[in-house]
Amino acid sequence: MIRTALFRVTGMLLLFAHGTLLAQDPVSGYPMAGHPAKPGRNDSARLPGIDTLNEVVVTGVSRATLARKSPIAITSVSSRAIDRTVEANIIDALVKNVPGLNAVKTGPNISKPFIRGLGYNRVLTLYDGIRQEGQQWGDEHGIEVDAYAIDKAEVIKGPASLLYGSDAVAGVVSMYPAIPDEKDGKLHGRLLSEYQSNNGLTGNGIRLSRSDPHWLWVIRGSYRLAKNYTNRIDGRVYNTGFAEKNLSATTGYVSAWGATYLNATLYDNLQGIPDGSRDSLTRKFTRQIYEGARDTLTNRPIVPDAVLNSYTLSPLHQHIQHYRVYTNNHYRLGNGEIDATVGFQQNIRREYSHPTAPEQAGLYVRLNTINYGVRYIAPEFSGVEMTVGVNGMVQDNKSKEATDFPIPDYRLSDLGGYLYGKWAKDRLVISGGLRYDSRALNGKALYTGIDPRTGFGRQMSLPDTAGASMQFSVLHKQFTGLSVSAGVAFQLTDNISLKLNIARGYRSPNITEIASNGLDPGAHIIYLGNRNFVPEFSWQQDLGISGDFRPVTVSFSVFNNNVQHYIYLEQLTDAQGNPLTDAQGNKTFQYQQASAQLYGAEGLLTIHPVDWKGFSYTNTIATVYGFNKKSEYRNKGNAGEYLPFIPPLQWLSSISQEWGTRCKLFASLRAKAELEYNAAQHRFLALYHSETFSPAYTLLSLSAATTMLYDKKHSIQLQVQVNNLLDRSFQNNLSRLKYFEYYLQSPSGHLGMYNMGRNICVKIVCPF
Repeated sequence: MIRTALFRVTGMLLLFAHGTLLAQDPVSGYPMAGHPAKPGRNDSARLPGIDTLNEVVVTGVSRATLARKSPIAITSVSSRAIDRTVEANIIDALVKNVPGLNAVKTGPNISKPFIRGLGYNRVLTLYDGIRQEGQQWGDEHGIEVDAYAIDKAEVIKGPASLLYGSDAVAGVVSMYPAIPDEKDGKLHGRLLSEYQSNNGLTGNGIRLSRSDPHWLWVIRGSYRLAKNYTNRIDGRVYNTGFAEKNLSATTGYVSAWGATYLNATLYDNLQGIPDGSRDSLTRKFTRQIYEGARDTLTNRPIVPDAVLNSYTLSPLHQHIQHYRVYTNNHYRLGNGEIDATVGFQQNIRREYSHPTAPEQAGLYVRLNTINYGVRYIAPEFSGVEMTVGVNGMVQDNKSKEATDFPIPDYRLSDLGGYLYGKWAKDRLVISGGLRYDSRALNGKALYTGIDPRTGFGRQMSLPDTAGASMQFSVLHKQFTGLSVSAGVAFQLTDNISLKLNIARGYRSPNITEIASNGLDPGAHIIYLGNRNFVPEFSWQQDLGISGDFRPVTVSFSVFNNNVQHYIYLEQLTDAQGNPLTDAQGNKTFQYQQASAQLYGAEGLLTIHPVDWKGFSYTNTIATVYGFNKKSEYRNKGNAGEYLPFIPPLQWLSSISQEWGTRCKLFASLRAKAELEYNAAQHRFLALYHSETFSPAYTLLSLSAATTMLYDKKHSIQLQVQVNNLLDRSFQNNLSRLKYFEYYLQSPSGHLGMYNMGRNICVKIVCPF
């Protein structure tokens, strides 16, 4: 009884305001353990593919539902799937498990999630229900979370502004850290260690926890270190290494009337900034040692092999820190439920871009964010569940002791309220709601000048602005938006489910789109904004069908998304069509606004014969088309009609076999082969050479794993995996490094940087 009660109440802790759905107790109907429900012994989540249909999902605005009964397109990634996926970072691991999810990459540790062709501020990332606020518009940094702490993730594909407000027009990537479920009052732990041969990645993580019927605590920590990755074309790719540290803690109190969690996280990452500088003849990487006019491509020395193969980062790197403190609270209020949350997070980014003054940051910004929200779930009446809530955030962004100022200091205030309802009867579920948001964005005037002591740029303040120029004028902007969602899920038969959802999403322009004016040294781009922008609005239609026939699991969905006032980057050129660049070759881009359309499809087929235990054959396929609807680009094809960063058709096929043994040491053995096919991308933005053609390629990966028992309750999981087994040389269409190139021609015939070559990975997980 105590364990059941604890599971029931602990689950109530997830953020209401960001739309947390809670796993329900099958008897009482009250939410169970606060993080995503774990399948029971009879749950079909034992079989690959079925868990995405029958998984109890936690993302939403009311009580829990099965994925197949939700009108919204949601994919759940279990802790087992995350543990068995060996990739460079958590976003890449999710990409392997979610069709329609991709990543724009700037090296192994920098992956920005893209959902159905849209990314950056159009994809909202959540950590334990809290919005991840870390200047998402930046290209050159990843998601500030501890990959080893993530126990489960969920991906909403399609507008989710109803739940979260601005910035979720493409969807949501929601990640949940592990929470202890043992209630015996004993100390429990988990060790994780991995090594990847290609870039010498060494990662170690630890988790310690204790919980009893009322109190619980958990501490998590990790450290990851990597040098430059390698491939057959480039050799070692200079300045792609990193050193990442994480620490987090959770404590909670649970009683019969409610529960409270207090959480804190710390993220610290030293990350290389590749620029693609090379010697024109040998194609070996070079490094910048001079400043300004003295720095030319011809006087940059070649990087020695000892430096390329070292864990020591270049003086030109970035330092990213992210701190977070937040509390989740859930209480019963009569027959209803009320949730409340409040959190504070600070993101600090320093980009060091001065080789003659390596301690001087080129970019140094500090972003403070307060998140808050309250929601009330009314008692169910005649099959109807109603939820009403408000949530929002307050931000303050400030440039510190830097030399480059691409965006102004600003303050942002978000407030939104929503009403959501769900009605269920027999095989039919109807849900929908509406939301209204308001955002105020205010920026101060910023003057810049030259520091006579260093020769670098600096901020100057009134009244001492002699010789300065105004880089940013005062900014006052107000944005509002109405979000609407309506959907139907229908259980056609015991095996077949249909779902339809229509949603209107809203996104206000971010600060860089409105007001940027200057070089982002890490991105090697000069950005220019537009203060006349209006919010984006998207209308998306989703239609899906899924079937669970025990030996076969299948699903197929199609979508269409029309975006009004779509904001995009366009390269500026001179009268002859040549790119506008500065002395170091940094190109200039200005944000523009037009209509856009994206449509596509996703499918899943898994074969898992009932009589063939442990066998699984899984296939996923996804494709998306993206078009700029601006009149001057109509029917222009590659000359402007296609949107950038659109992934080609991708097919992922895997076959695996798991054997149980009678051996006391090796309890199970597993083998898996995976084939990833990426079609050629003929639909790319060739205008101003923004993108180039991406040939098709196929990657083969093999893995073997075993579970070794070392006592009656605990086991060690050992996995050996070889990614890109055939050492294929390729350039992914979503890799930014593909376009880090200073020359129009190459003696080798290859331009830009290639993706990672063969990578042998070893991973050990040891609970205790």
